[in-house]
Amino acid sequence: MHGFGIGDLRVEYRGNPIGIGVRIPRFSWKLFGMGRAIRQKGYHLQVSENDPYFENPIWDTGEIGSDQSVHIVYDGHPLRSRQVYHWRVRVWDAKGRVSDWESSFFEMGILDFREWKAQWITFDPGKHNRPCEALPLLRKVFKVYSPLRSARVYATALGLYELEINGKRLNDQLFTPGWTSYHKRLQTQTFNVTEYIRKGDNSIGMTLADGWYKGRIGGHPCDFYGDRRAALLELHLVYKDGSEQVVVTDGSWRAETGPILMASIYDGETYDARLEKEGWSLPEYDDQNWLFVETTERSKHMLIPQENVPTVIVKELKPELVLRSPNGETILDFGQNMTGWVSYSASGDAGAVIELIHAEELDSDGNLYVENLRSAKQMTRYICKGTRNERYEPRFSFQGFRYVKVNGYPGDVISECFTAHVISSDLEETGAFECSDPLVNRLQSNIVWGQRGNFLDVPTDCPQRDERLGYTGDAQVFVRTAVHNMNVAVFFTKWLRDLKADQLPTGGVPNTIPDTLPGWEMHSASGWGDAAVICPWTIYLCYGDLRLLEEQYDSMKAWVEFLRSSGEQEYLRNNGFQFGDWLALDAPAGSYTGSTPKDFIATAFYAYSTKLLSKSALVLGKHEDAAMYEELFANIRVSFNKEFVTSTGRLVAATQTAHVLALHFGLVEGSIRKRVEKDFIRLIEESEYKLTTGFLGTPYICPTLSEIGRNDLAYRFVLSREYPSWLYSVQNGATTIWEHWDGRKSDGSFWSKDMNSFNHYAFGAIGEWLYRFVAGIDTSQDRPGFKHIQIKPLPNDGLSYAKATFQSMYGEIVSGWKVVDGAVNIEVTIPPNTTATLELPNALQDRVTEQGVRLDEAEGVRIISLYDYRIILELESGFYNFQYQWSASS
Repeated sequence: MHGFGIGDLRVEYRGNPIGIGVRIPRFSWKLFGMGRAIRQKGYHLQVSENDPYFENPIWDTGEIGSDQSVHIVYDGHPLRSRQVYHWRVRVWDAKGRVSDWESSFFEMGILDFREWKAQWITFDPGKHNRPCEALPLLRKVFKVYSPLRSARVYATALGLYELEINGKRLNDQLFTPGWTSYHKRLQTQTFNVTEYIRKGDNSIGMTLADGWYKGRIGGHPCDFYGDRRAALLELHLVYKDGSEQVVVTDGSWRAETGPILMASIYDGETYDARLEKEGWSLPEYDDQNWLFVETTERSKHMLIPQENVPTVIVKELKPELVLRSPNGETILDFGQNMTGWVSYSASGDAGAVIELIHAEELDSDGNLYVENLRSAKQMTRYICKGTRNERYEPRFSFQGFRYVKVNGYPGDVISECFTAHVISSDLEETGAFECSDPLVNRLQSNIVWGQRGNFLDVPTDCPQRDERLGYTGDAQVFVRTAVHNMNVAVFFTKWLRDLKADQLPTGGVPNTIPDTLPGWEMHSASGWGDAAVICPWTIYLCYGDLRLLEEQYDSMKAWVEFLRSSGEQEYLRNNGFQFGDWLALDAPAGSYTGSTPKDFIATAFYAYSTKLLSKSALVLGKHEDAAMYEELFANIRVSFNKEFVTSTGRLVAATQTAHVLALHFGLVEGSIRKRVEKDFIRLIEESEYKLTTGFLGTPYICPTLSEIGRNDLAYRFVLSREYPSWLYSVQNGATTIWEHWDGRKSDGSFWSKDMNSFNHYAFGAIGEWLYRFVAGIDTSQDRPGFKHIQIKPLPNDGLSYAKATFQSMYGEIVSGWKVVDGAVNIEVTIPPNTTATLELPNALQDRVTEQGVRLDEAEGVRIISLYDYRIILELESGFYNFQYQWSASS
């Protein structure tokens, strides 16, 4: 291949996925090679059904002259449920080099709910004199007659479930089937269980838990979605002779309660080891005293093959310290706020109770602080069975914590006996940022930990108190930062489908998705409901995902039409429930909402969503819609100026957030914009360079400052150590992003017990600025998905170096700069099959070299524009190192 080839083959963003439900999948791959200017000129792709040798492909593109290597749409025969499809691809480049064939596979789930043969089964412990909250164990024995070719389980539950076959737990997926609006969408999982099955007798076991379905959620008592846990499962056994056997859930399954007496999302888990049923999922287990399950007539119309990535354990941590509090509490300090649970080993007397109580903080005296948890108990209880070295690990509840109080532990509490298991959606980490300031590096770490802890099947607001809901506002302000840190395309695709499913008939959008407040009049808050437009547009920009944009277009349009029709005036939004600039520091006493007028914010977001909808329509070829919504945006902007801008160009709201939104959303132009920019800077100066913004103003403040040429102020905000600032929390021990700028005050006291999460990622949206402006990595709107990359680093005296990496759909992008004694070094890596525009700041052409070569002689470099102290270059793929002496800007 001479240093040229392809790899990282993916179907719908995944490598070798099984159980997918996309009937017309898309294929992607990356090019690899040494040197510069590597571009694909064509590809050849084949797909076969159950044929790894491609002797009879069901789709063969032939040789296609195209540089497309992302989202190639399948165009062959209809794909069938439960089938394995192999695919392979080879490419050639401009130099005539041809890669080897590279192969991969994907497997379909059950595509049509009418194909399910299984029955819903349920077991109500309360009907049989068992504890009502106890988790049922379900089991079925079956026989395998001859050698198998394959075995697959297809399963789901109303509630949560866990599977075992012949005493072994299946893979590492947690909290299956995940959280959706269960009556409309319920995910089914596919498991390859061939290695678990043996000839002769076998047994499959299933544990059911309340989860989000039956447990209390969102301020509701239990049974929000339903009052009965239920299971649905099919095991398909394909023998080597081609025959097939199917084991299904039906009335022949048996059930009994086990050792888990209670499991709650908010409150924790109680486990009585004395009630364990040793070997209960083995075929030889004696279940003659177990009860039969009930079958129940439940619909299957909402069943869909799993869309989301599973929740898994992503890290394990040991306690850094074992503390003794002034109250005499034994407390484990894991050194990091996280989402997950703690496992441990112990040797206690039968009946001894060990309790772990989880919290994010210690109070000013050093005792465990639990008041901010509100009604969430966050406690696990283990009742010993009296043997040596018993081990306990929760399975159906999660906690948000750094500190754990240990009660009743037999013997000395030593760190070696305890392990924290960090759980999250299994998202590939795609980005990294570092710089010369260690506190900013800690801030970046806090942002990632906040995302890790809150991206748990849905983008939750927090993982610890009695909330943990998919707030739309938090998701939309953070989505661009989320993209840089992790591959969230699949994650947001699933969540946006949930949003579309729960969208109101009027086009309004619930403030949490899945909707935990159906029928509540307090919905469709501006900056929250706008997630319906902002999130799909962002995923399109960053992944080139045209299909998601098209799929969500009706939802996007319905939201904008809801805004158009719901106000008293067509071009203003001045009614309906509003959060406003939530938790802004300019809020009146006793209020959570900042002082920027709610109708100002609502109209600004109305305009912004309309603008993005017009762009989306244009991308999708809906030219009439594009023109209509461009006109609507123009009319909203006119009305905005009449309503909120004085005749002299002053905004009626003298707040930082008002000025940020007017500028960032393009609502003021010409001389008025200049006036607003000037007033914006004056407000910052009058505040003594302190932030006053909340959830809706903060994400845009630094990008807006950099865009209007005041990058110095953006740096000043980010590098500030004083309250309120991002680094204030870092200096005060934060390991995740706080909900409040002063969640913990410098004297050790707390802001409030009612609304004070220490793992709330919204203010972590500053990560977008670190990637896009400090390091300067961005994509272009006309060639999205980083097919054409914009590199525009903005160095500042506050840092001596900064560097970001981002694993795009095409490969790794790197942008880093270093300034030492006026000497500038900028290193850039552009992945194969892409191009980039690079802007060199404070540079003169005759002073710049690329690896010692003049710019006009450097390979892969083309000079686009020369300005005073600014050079714009176009780069082919490859690694570049630019050096020059810093020039004083004009």
